[in-house]
Amino acid sequence: MPKFRSLPSLALMRSFEAAARHESYTMAAEELGVTQSAISRQVRELESVLGVTLFRRVGRAVRLSKAGHALRHELAGDLERLSGTINRAVAAGNATSLLSVAVLPTFATRWLVPRLPEFKAQHPGIELDLHSYTSPFSLEQRRIDMAIHIGQEDWPGAQLRKLFPEHLVVTAAPALLQRSDVSVFDMPLLHLTSRPDLWSDYHTQLGYGANAAFPGMRFDQFSMLISAAVAGLGAAILPSYLIEEELALGQLTEIDQIEDASDSAYYIATPTGQRNEAVQKFADWISRQTRRRR
Repeated sequence: MPKFRSLPSLALMRSFEAAARHESYTMAAEELGVTQSAISRQVRELESVLGVTLFRRVGRAVRLSKAGHALRHELAGDLERLSGTINRAVAAGNATSLLSVAVLPTFATRWLVPRLPEFKAQHPGIELDLHSYTSPFSLEQRRIDMAIHIGQEDWPGAQLRKLFPEHLVVTAAPALLQRSDVSVFDMPLLHLTSRPDLWSDYHTQLGYGANAAFPGMRFDQFSMLISAAVAGLGAAILPSYLIEEELALGQLTEIDQIEDASDSAYYIATPTGQRNEAVQKFADWISRQTRRRR
């Protein structure tokens, strides 16, 4: 296997990656703000350095060779990781350390971010780099130091520290309560797409027996479900921590609490075997925050 004393320049690799992704020198040139001839020249130079053919001509178009496909697959991840490294260095600035945290969007905006000034005041040397996610991923590959996980204890490739169980409440806008009968099941019911059984579980909890499904509007994000409940579109089952402000302001009324049959809870997920002082400080701070609300 040949070994290079120096790697090809970043400009060559960026030009190839863009051309490979589009399989077009023209589109790569438009993306990078250079001429088509510049892309072609840089690809030829990279081929010369590597000693392989990366593209083949098919009429007026270009198509990746077998070697080109292999390089594109590896290089895309390498460039993404390099970009992440540079962005982390810039974001850290003069801070002692940079902590990258993955958070579900609604949890971030409604619970975590409003409390961050306190963490920043206590730990000014730690700069935070927040990322949103919707499902578990490889923390190590994405170079994420920790994630706040909601659900079961099932994040592959991660070690989990339990924070607190999920606390679900049945809620509705006061105006909707005034217009409806006593039973919440006489109201329109709002649903979260990823948790379709919540109303059925609550129906069983009340001793009414199992019910496979209930009609009503469905939403794929808690943020939309909360807005719909506040607007009086129906009753909703929501985590109490997400609607602290709405409950305090009287925009929503707690009707009852529900026992979550799934035993869903909140965890801190970190890469297996990781030892990070900034992660420990952030995890301890979150634990103190969660103890306050219980």
